[in-house]
Amino acid sequence: MSKVLYTDFVEVETIIDSMMDNPQVKKAMTRTTLYNFWDKILPDKFKKRSKPYSMLPGGTMVVACENPVIAQELSLYKVILMKKFEPYLKTLQLRVKDIKFDPKKWEY
Repeated sequence: MSKVLYTDFVEVETIIDSMMDNPQVKKAMTRTTLYNFWDKILPDKFKKRSKPYSMLPGGTMVVACENPVIAQELSLYKVILMKKFEPYLKTLQLRVKDIKFDPKKWEY
């Protein structure tokens, strides 16, 4: 049995291209990329206490929060967060109309 010492990256690129043709995979990748930008728009005190959870139909993003106090504080920042999110949404060609902060979705 011989060892393979290199990978033919052309085959890997072909696989990735074929995966991106699938609309569900493309949607999941786009949302994951958006979720990765969440920490960039938040004030530092909320970064470890909230995280994107899901997207609802109609463009509502659900954010899991550590507790109801964090959810309430973030809801006060909602307009500012939406404004900071705009450049990322335009780049990813996504539409987020609202953000819902839900402490029930938090997982430890």
